[in-house]
Amino acid sequence: MERKFLLVALTALLACKQPQPDVQALGNLPVDSIKTGGNRLITIDGKYKVWTKKVGTGKIKVLLLHGGPGFSHDYMECFEDYLPKEGMEIYYYDQLGCGNSDAPADTSLWNIHRYVEEVEQVRKGLGLNDFYIVGHSWGSMLAMEYLDKYQSHVKGVVLSNMTASIGDYVAYSEILKSKFFTARDRVLYDSLDRQKAYATPQYMELLMGKLYTQVICRLPINKWPEPLTRAFKKANQKIYMQMQGVDEFHVTGNFKNWDFWSRLPLVKVPALVLGGIHDEMNPESMRKEGRLLPNSHTYLCPEGSHMAMYDDQLRYFSTLTRFLKEVDEGTFKADIKKAD
Repeated sequence: MERKFLLVALTALLACKQPQPDVQALGNLPVDSIKTGGNRLITIDGKYKVWTKKVGTGKIKVLLLHGGPGFSHDYMECFEDYLPKEGMEIYYYDQLGCGNSDAPADTSLWNIHRYVEEVEQVRKGLGLNDFYIVGHSWGSMLAMEYLDKYQSHVKGVVLSNMTASIGDYVAYSEILKSKFFTARDRVLYDSLDRQKAYATPQYMELLMGKLYTQVICRLPINKWPEPLTRAFKKANQKIYMQMQGVDEFHVTGNFKNWDFWSRLPLVKVPALVLGGIHDEMNPESMRKEGRLLPNSHTYLCPEGSHMAMYDDQLRYFSTLTRFLKEVDEGTFKADIKKAD
């Protein structure tokens, strides 16, 4: 027994004398060298923090601008199944008030102009130059406005599932209601609308069951992808109400008069207008958008709706990744433009 004890003690002593790795104290490490899984907070306006996350590594660097306004990056998580494996570096970013970012109570922050300046601060914070923007829905509105002021930093842009004016969007929503509502549905909808009974089960059933499953994501609600349902649950309704309105079909917020048609010809960087034939955005309007952009290609996913990244996924991502590669390789060729 004594011999066994001495053997164990000797083994322990020898182990203690083995060269130990030179481990630097955590407190002495430079902040940028600490691994965080790609997560990083960027300071905005000197006092707020917005959340970003880098996924993948490559010379093609892509900043994703999520929709809403008031939603979060979550529903765009399918991008990491496609872009990083093509050698592309993507950056998720939750806009101020959304998702993992700070959510100040100051309602004066929720406007297009301030969000444009926020994107520029995020760009600087991430050290992005000659980068690509992929905007979706409201994120495409934001991308257009950003390009209007800061185009020199951008190598290419994808304007996904967005027309170039809110007036155009509102007009098309009336066509969609006529298309997908029966006469009885329309009577009920109009009655609930007059009562402003937007939180009732009847209204939600009409909105989600009859419209959203046709023009937002063409799957039964119970089969919507988890990141999409998560994004809906996390939405900041205060921002959405202030900037847009009650829902997709009531635009009463502060961007209701937004119009970018006349400024599209000023966007000179290569652009991809990407949408869906079954989108809540008018397909003809997205084609018009592509014609007005001087250096663009337009593709509408034949089975896609507003969330074509899910309901026509392979076409959506093959078109998007091909565009990014062609621009980066200098082989991109814009569509031949025809006058309206």
